[in-house]
Amino acid sequence: MTAEVFRDPWGIPHLRADSVDELAHLQGRNAATDRAWQLEWNRHRAEGRTAELIGAPGLVWDRFARAAVIDATAQRCYQGLDERSRRWCERFVDGVNAGLAGGASGAHEFTVLDITPGRWQPWTPLAVFWVQQLLFGGFPYKLWRRHVADRIGPEAPGWLDAGAVDSPGSNAWAIGGERTASGLPIIAGDPHRTADFPGVYQQVRLACAEFDVFGFSFPGVPGIQHFGHAGSVAWAITNASADYQDLYLEELSRTANGWVARGPAGPEPVQHRQEMIMVRDGDPEPVQIKITERGPVIIDEPAGPTISLRTPSAVDGDLGFGALLPLLHSRSVADVEAALGRWVEPVNSAVVADRHGRIRHLVPGRVPRRDPANLEVPVPAWEDRFGWQSGYVPMPVDPVDDLVANANDRGSGGGLGRYYSANWRVDRIRTLLDRIAPGTADVAAMPTIHRDVWSGPAARAQRLLAEITVDGAEKLIKDQILAWDARMDADSRPALLYAAWRAAMVDWLLTQDVFAGLADPEPLPAVYAATMAVRTRVGYAFDAICRNADRFGLDLATGIITALRQVAADPPTGVWGEEHRLAPLHGLTGLADDHVPPMPRPALAGDANTVRSTHSTPGVTHRCSMASMARYVWDLADPSASRWVVPFGASGRPDSPHYVDQNDAWVVGDLQPVIIDWEKLIKETDRVRTP
Repeated sequence: MTAEVFRDPWGIPHLRADSVDELAHLQGRNAATDRAWQLEWNRHRAEGRTAELIGAPGLVWDRFARAAVIDATAQRCYQGLDERSRRWCERFVDGVNAGLAGGASGAHEFTVLDITPGRWQPWTPLAVFWVQQLLFGGFPYKLWRRHVADRIGPEAPGWLDAGAVDSPGSNAWAIGGERTASGLPIIAGDPHRTADFPGVYQQVRLACAEFDVFGFSFPGVPGIQHFGHAGSVAWAITNASADYQDLYLEELSRTANGWVARGPAGPEPVQHRQEMIMVRDGDPEPVQIKITERGPVIIDEPAGPTISLRTPSAVDGDLGFGALLPLLHSRSVADVEAALGRWVEPVNSAVVADRHGRIRHLVPGRVPRRDPANLEVPVPAWEDRFGWQSGYVPMPVDPVDDLVANANDRGSGGGLGRYYSANWRVDRIRTLLDRIAPGTADVAAMPTIHRDVWSGPAARAQRLLAEITVDGAEKLIKDQILAWDARMDADSRPALLYAAWRAAMVDWLLTQDVFAGLADPEPLPAVYAATMAVRTRVGYAFDAICRNADRFGLDLATGIITALRQVAADPPTGVWGEEHRLAPLHGLTGLADDHVPPMPRPALAGDANTVRSTHSTPGVTHRCSMASMARYVWDLADPSASRWVVPFGASGRPDSPHYVDQNDAWVVGDLQPVIIDWEKLIKETDRVRTP
């Protein structure tokens, strides 16, 4: 059995093998070679064992991971896989284990921590996938909604989160042949996630006798999960912002035989065990694992609530991994739809197009049927009406004639949740696409959309500012913002003034009586601290609060004037990009900062609600730690005309020339060509034997 590794000029792996299983082995080995630390860190996160690497700072996460039984759920889901997918996953793991020692040799993190890699289990890719996706469903926001409802009133959560800017997701769009110069569809987009370093996505091409597919993969997970081009069909996803995870308030009591929970029909047995978390340079820490009929108990504070988590994956013993191999074999829109029919979570909004000119929008995943109150806050486990009903909600599937754009908005997500992004991005994408003359759109036109930095919230703020009267230094600030084109360009001073005024508005909002009660802390584990951070949450909801000022009883005009006065008293110097810099988050950030490798921190254009997503938190920081973590354009007429880019680079090793060699292109919004011709690639190996 033989396999070959090729690289393009940016070090992106193009992998070719005789069979699907050989290719899986090669992908696993290559992932370990390029991203050894990232793979091992995510494995330790999934297993709740980061404290073994970094000591006590890892305990906050490890307690959650153990309580949520992430690794055990992955193992159960692996055992439930179809035989073909299970063997494919095993071959991938064999490759990871074959490549880890070489990938870790001399790698920065292994060297500074003085550690060596461990061994992956057959289910570890499922655990790595699950640890990336579990918090993506947004269940922690139900804790925040409960807090807001208790402190302000039952209707207040809806006023705060309607159109909130920080819902995780992406942009994606597809245009039909009547709009393109080639007469066939084009798909483009970009996923918005935390600016992890190395990047959360790995560009890869996978070729064998059965398929030839390029796209983006989670390092440590086989195949191409979210954004791919299989030659005759291509696909992209955004987060559908559906609500499919529930939190249950539990009443637990101890008996002579263990623990019981109060259920709808009376006492129910609770699975219980104790595990020990090994701590580097410290004593082992015990953690109690409790699993009720709803799911694992993830919050069990002495002075606070006891809360369990229920998810479709854990209920069904299915992480949706059965979709991944069929995706690679897809040749048409119908094939992708069938493959994604096996998807579980997160619930996504997918756009798919093929060489026959067909385009389809679908929402794959599983959303349980249950009481609407389950979507709002944690609900009592002992009340029967909050239990899940039989079956799942039918998921939308829509043929598309001309254009579809998704940006985590309610329309593209099927209305299956509570927490959506405002329509700023999706409306802007459609506007920009409509400006392209029919029959002329091509790949070269798409990066212009990726690069767009017009801010809808800024334009709305200008209308608010225009309604108030000020003079002196405050008027100078106001006039500069009003004369501005609402573009968050890196070299724009008015963009910085707007951001400073917005931050000052958050300061003012936090002094208002209506929000005072939010500062009263909830007794929750530290892992939820970011979710419950009041300044962060109010900053994220700034635009929604302004739109609902009357409901909150706010004198918005006074706030606007107060904020202008604050900015005028100490105006910022320079331009937006000098303050709005990339602030990547390495796995060790905040945990073992002395061991974090050097990372690029360039000036950035854009903002949270611009198409070029470079998210900062109003009132907290202008720095950006959530952004477009990949950009791509898939051409159905000519796959070799496709383009892609990621921040940083293909390698996770500082000694590699491909550590950050794509970052300059990513910063300015350029994309790299996808090189299809094997003769134009650099062969890294001769044909090598695979087991």
